[in-house]
Amino acid sequence: MKNQAVPYLSFNGNAKDALNFYKDVFNGEITEIQTFGEADFPTPPEADNRVMHAKFKKGNLFLMASDSFPGHEITEGNNISLVLETESEEEIQNLYEKLSQNGTILMELQDTFWGAKYGKVKDRFGISWDLNYQKA
Repeated sequence: MKNQAVPYLSFNGNAKDALNFYKDVFNGEITEIQTFGEADFPTPPEADNRVMHAKFKKGNLFLMASDSFPGHEITEGNNISLVLETESEEEIQNLYEKLSQNGTILMELQDTFWGAKYGKVKDRFGISWDLNYQKA
């Protein structure tokens, strides 16, 4: 993972739901998860079940995530976009369909002028995904 940028996703109390969603979509695993309540950190009781820090991994895809601290809400989806380079048309189609379920299609999956199949979706948790399959 040397010299690799690691996206850090922030949520408003639904990080566990989002991580489980990504686990299903990418067939990956949540490798670490700690709540505010489990941490040695002074926390109001309403934050006990919020995720303080989590890690998700599937092959080279590596994400970190957390929930915001109560009273410090974040604005969903406008602070990050993740680019995924897929290995096949089947993979890009599968990810496009799963990520757009109950989400918003920002750009239909289509052939592009740069010789790729590309689509952009905002998933149901407000995270934007740029999906790209570079054709040979």
